[in-house]
Amino acid sequence: MSSRSEGQGQAHLTFKGSADGEIAFGALKGFLDVRYGTRDGSACAEFSWEGRDENDPACGRGWVVFGTADRLVGRFYIHNADDSGFVCERA
Repeated sequence: MSSRSEGQGQAHLTFKGSADGEIAFGALKGFLDVRYGTRDGSACAEFSWEGRDENDPACGRGWVVFGTADRLVGRFYIHNADDSGFVCERA
């Protein structure tokens, strides 16, 4: 799934296999540790991530649920820093 990150090119959130994935969002790039389940009755993925933000080590967490029109809706957190809501659509 991907979304447009203003000024930074294509952002993406990729789930691989049963517990892995990748995220790119602005200057941040990281690898995911994913757990699948349900949230308020909807399928969801919750994840922690580790990577780099503008070449500095960074980590955090996030979650996504299925929204309308085959989109994922979620929130992304950087440990001890910013957080952001997002919507992704299949690339």
